[in-house]
Amino acid sequence: MTDPRSYPRTVLFVAGAGRSGTSTMAGLAKILGLHVPQPEVAADATNPKGFGEPQWVVDHHDRLLREAVVQVSDSRPQAWFDTGRVSTREPERIATAEWLESHFTADGGHPELVVKDPRLSWFLGLWRVAAIRTGARPVFVTMLRPPAEVVGSKQTYYANKLGSAHLAASWLNMLLHTERGTRDSGAAADGGGRVFVRYADLLDDWTRVTMDVGERLQLQHVLHANSEQIRDGHRFVDPSLRRMTLTLDDLALPPRLHELVGETWAELNRLAEPGGDDEGAHTALDQLREAYSDLSAAAAAISRSSVVHTEHLLRGRGRPAPAPEPPAEPRGADRLPHGLRAAVPPSVRRGLRKVAGRERPA
Repeated sequence: MTDPRSYPRTVLFVAGAGRSGTSTMAGLAKILGLHVPQPEVAADATNPKGFGEPQWVVDHHDRLLREAVVQVSDSRPQAWFDTGRVSTREPERIATAEWLESHFTADGGHPELVVKDPRLSWFLGLWRVAAIRTGARPVFVTMLRPPAEVVGSKQTYYANKLGSAHLAASWLNMLLHTERGTRDSGAAADGGGRVFVRYADLLDDWTRVTMDVGERLQLQHVLHANSEQIRDGHRFVDPSLRRMTLTLDDLALPPRLHELVGETWAELNRLAEPGGDDEGAHTALDQLREAYSDLSAAAAAISRSSVVHTEHLLRGRGRPAPAPEPPAEPRGADRLPHGLRAAVPPSVRRGLRKVAGRERPA
């Protein structure tokens, strides 16, 4: 029997929009033997079975996004250039590679790691470089869930107030650039690989889907999973997790955005089919990415006056109210208490005012 510690180093990166099944995929990978670097983000009401996210990775990404001035669900194509500039900094590459190395060697060795975070797609290049520097194969699985369900889930569980159009646009931006960012990963036999997985397929038959992922990406722990791990996987996967049944028509999106989201979803579904990850799909997705960039630029130009108006409002709210002018400094006899002034005879007071140049008009 092969010692798992002898498996070749591999990092499985689970990418995709938040609320698209990334936690389920990462959780299954962990159950089947891949190592989620500790400590993990604690489960909560939005994800009671756990996120499968290393806390360090979440904190790392949060800091980098703040430096790049990019939101987690940013709908701007420009945001990819902003995060790209941060990702290419050598200190960040060194820190990321050192963190990976520490978890490959911890506790006697973990040759296959799984790294997942909804922010991951913003930094695919950073992680690919880090994995290669540690002598590991970077492989990618991107989760696909109907965009209307992703939008509905975010609005339900995250109380998102930015609206359906923004969330749909951010999904479009995220998935189009994630596809492009993982396209050059190559085949598993060549030291890389990528797979696209529909969330619905994973819930319907997780063993078939996960074993296919393991085969295509050459994940040794998945390929050598035992019966007890399979039973744990059945207990982990809950088909009722797919609670959203919204469609694009329910979102009432602007017409052109509606078209682009629908066309992109159709093309991404092709990638999940056997043999579908081909030049034809790549060309179609390149055209959709360019079309979305055009739409985003047009929307930004049209909405510029609204942005300026909001900036004025914020500046007005932030301006401190003018301080009241201080009362005039009392002069001459005014400095004396009223009772003492009243004791001075009127004729004397008039004489004093005349000397001081403060004589009252008759």
